[in-house]
Amino acid sequence: MEEGPYKYIREGNGKVSRVIRIGTRKSQLARIQTDSVADRLKELYPDVHLEIVAMSTIGDKILDTALSKIGEKSLFTKELENALERNEVDLVVHSLKDLPTTLPPGFTIGAVLKRENPHDAVVLHPNNAGKTLETLPEKSVIGTSSLRRAAQLKKRFPHLEFRDIRGNLNTRLKKLDEKQDFAAIILAAAGLKRMGWENRISTILEPEDCMYAVGQGALAVEVRARDADILEMVSVLHDPETVLRCIAERAFLRRLLYLTGAVYSLDGSDSLKETMQTSTAADDKVLQSLEEVDEQVQRVGVTASKIPSDAQDRAERLGMELADLLLSKGAKEILTVARQLNDSR
Repeated sequence: MEEGPYKYIREGNGKVSRVIRIGTRKSQLARIQTDSVADRLKELYPDVHLEIVAMSTIGDKILDTALSKIGEKSLFTKELENALERNEVDLVVHSLKDLPTTLPPGFTIGAVLKRENPHDAVVLHPNNAGKTLETLPEKSVIGTSSLRRAAQLKKRFPHLEFRDIRGNLNTRLKKLDEKQDFAAIILAAAGLKRMGWENRISTILEPEDCMYAVGQGALAVEVRARDADILEMVSVLHDPETVLRCIAERAFLRRLLYLTGAVYSLDGSDSLKETMQTSTAADDKVLQSLEEVDEQVQRVGVTASKIPSDAQDRAERLGMELADLLLSKGAKEILTVARQLNDSR
């Protein structure tokens, strides 16, 4: 039964309980990720009734155009957020890397779960078993939907060519295996692991070869910021270390726009890379405490009321200061040229 914006269910004993509706994309990987969050919530709140609502997003529907050319900042999130705004769902599970660093008004990331391996992985065509990116023949074509990956890998492996490949994991692997268009494709290791396809990984790319995307490997739970009860419910899913790392990364991305830790021209010929470190804890005693902060305080879209606020502040400053350092060394000019080149393609 419905009552206002919420849905309830009457149990056999006459007890009325609220149904928590979880929004997700329809892809197999999205469902696996959402089911893992639902299972965690069911363990923590056995009396809560969970209902999963699956839907398609812009990014799922437009498969014949490179992501960088569509120009939509919320390719894989907009429809889910619309459902959240209309109270059709109560929370949404995303891959954190799909969420913009500035969320629409009224929304917040209420939980960032423990991160899976955040690195990128090389998946070879069966004919190239045993090879690496370094040993693939000259002009071998590598498939990727990410400008970030292509720009970094062009610099590291100039003998290779990079071409756009779209679709969910199942679709991209099928395109790789059943055709001769690609010698290999680059995918997130986390997605392959969650799908149970670790055996397809030939190489995990280290940061020296390709730095991973901001938030990659972490799952995020987005909620309405005003829903204090839902916010409190999902807050127990936060993994403190992952939260702080991702706040730093998202603060960096918000300041710099595109890349994590470095900026590259589209052909990989021009680049800047810097490293900066900070401590995220004043001392062990502070880390062990659960400092309460205003639930409406967001850092790059994340609400983490049970993570020490000073640690969150330092993580956010780290990301911004690293971005500022790169900007001072000419990152803005590299990014401007990269955007112009992409727009003209």
